[in-house]
Amino acid sequence: MLLIKAIVRPEKADEVMAELLLAGFPSISKMDVLGRGKQKGIQVGNNHYDQISKKMLMMVINDDEKDEVISAILRTARTGEQGSFGDGKIFVLPVQEAYTISNGKSQL
Repeated sequence: MLLIKAIVRPEKADEVMAELLLAGFPSISKMDVLGRGKQKGIQVGNNHYDQISKKMLMMVINDDEKDEVISAILRTARTGEQGSFGDGKIFVLPVQEAYTISNGKSQL
């Protein structure tokens, strides 16, 4: 199993979630996050913003579903044909264990 963490523009989060639902991946957690990338924030006039608002989507998937999920996120979260700085990142991490709290059963 894999944990997918996708950090996307706030205006793209619902679109990405809808695309994943259509692709058969309904289980997603969404949260507000603040951060910055390689550009160290943005400069607007005299104001420098180093904490940019983003949304983080998290989901656990089977290993063989990775390419489909990554493709859906990339396709939907990218702005414009070529994409833009600040469109986000996708992280893929292995899941060693998972348990359902209500019954205590292992999911692996």
